[in-house]
Amino acid sequence: MKPINDAHVARPGLAVVEIAAADDATAFAVQRLLAAHCAIAPADRTTREPGEPGVRLRCFVDLHQEPDA
Repeated sequence: MKPINDAHVARPGLAVVEIAAADDATAFAVQRLLAAHCAIAPADRTTREPGEPGVRLRCFVDLHQEPDA
């Protein structure tokens, strides 16, 4: 994954969440749970790191905005 840059966490209320899960379905289910509670920039695919188990998914969270309806 690309490094997190300053803009992703430029002010309080912004966060980067990295999800590690056994499979794509689980990672996307966790992302949906986050999206129900706060505004997120969702990921559309997971990544796999060679030699590491499972998948990873990164999304960007803004606690100051309402979740999408």
